[in-house]
Amino acid sequence: MPSALPPGDPAPSDSALPATALDTLGDQGLGFYVHVPFCTVRCGYCDFNTYTATELGPGVSRQTYAEQAVAEIRLARKVLGDADRPVDTIFFGGGTPTLLPPADLTAIVGAIRDEFGLSPDAEITTEANPDSVSPEDLEALRAGGFTRLSLGMQSAVPAVLATLDRTHDPERVPAVVEWARAAGFTASDSHGLSLDLIFGTPGESLADWRRSVEAALASGPDHLSAYSLIVEDGTALARRVRRGELPMPDEDDLADKYLLADELLRAAGLTWYEVSNWATTPEQRCRHNLLYWQGGDWWGVGPGAHSHVGGVRWWNVKHPAAYADRIHAGVSPAHARETLSEEDRRVERVLLELRLVDGLSLDVLDESGRAAVPEQVARGLLHEPSGSYDGRLVLTDAGRLLADAVVRDLLP
Repeated sequence: MPSALPPGDPAPSDSALPATALDTLGDQGLGFYVHVPFCTVRCGYCDFNTYTATELGPGVSRQTYAEQAVAEIRLARKVLGDADRPVDTIFFGGGTPTLLPPADLTAIVGAIRDEFGLSPDAEITTEANPDSVSPEDLEALRAGGFTRLSLGMQSAVPAVLATLDRTHDPERVPAVVEWARAAGFTASDSHGLSLDLIFGTPGESLADWRRSVEAALASGPDHLSAYSLIVEDGTALARRVRRGELPMPDEDDLADKYLLADELLRAAGLTWYEVSNWATTPEQRCRHNLLYWQGGDWWGVGPGAHSHVGGVRWWNVKHPAAYADRIHAGVSPAHARETLSEEDRRVERVLLELRLVDGLSLDVLDESGRAAVPEQVARGLLHEPSGSYDGRLVLTDAGRLLADAVVRDLLP
């Protein structure tokens, strides 16, 4: 299977963390990520840790998954101690979280609430596919505490969806949006509805992409994510490209589609706050993802889930059967971990914060990185870090297209 776990160092069987890792717990926010590894169909481009029913094998059941997740949440309470730090964000991803019944998803939220407490304005998000929810499901999720829905639209063009192995009818998306609004997923602080799109699918024309963005905007989302297709090693899509059945995405085509999306989204009142993400207002930005990008703490629940607390990062065993075995044995599901050095954390700040509209403090760069800034400004990739930018490095519109290259130049 793709998405092999990194080696790391052995993780203790009780998941105990160094005391120093807990000293600043939640200072930058505290979140939970809940990984639900189940899918009805494996999409050809996906290298996430997901499984269809035929791939799971014996000993794994969706029916018992919520119990396992709750057991890991209780473990998290023991590991993180008695510090009174309520949870700011919860994000259910996968996989397709909404293949679990709403009662299971809300039970997991309830366990986090019971063990840790939730901030008054906690953001609680689940991803969903358009064909994995009904009006009744959305009403139950909203009643159970979910505040935000992230809907995997991906495209409005049937041929593009077919290439991606997506199973939903694009005509269903506006209906699901209407159901979500009726259920109470309406725009307010920490509430709302997001649509996900993918651009650069082999065979997708610029007109196809325009059609998808305009269809998404017609639904009136509060937030939109647009990601370029990446051909990941080990996926069915990579094998098709290698065999010559499909072309590799073209960089110039990807740039054209990104610029078109940004133009259309701006005109509709959505502004970028991260290279691949736009929102109608600052309150509609995904706070859980900002937690990742800004170096916060989070506990990842589920097989293959990654966590980070105070500079210690760890990841769980990958297969749901191995995860279930560890949970049932009462031991930590953590597979391995690493302790980040101060330099590691500085480099990650450059990698992640530079992607944000608020940018990166110039002070985070080392001497050689600061020396590289004037050239990036001269090339039109960074705004001058003075005046209204107050000593921060912020990507220009052109710089967003070359964000990875800018980072490489600032980390010589």
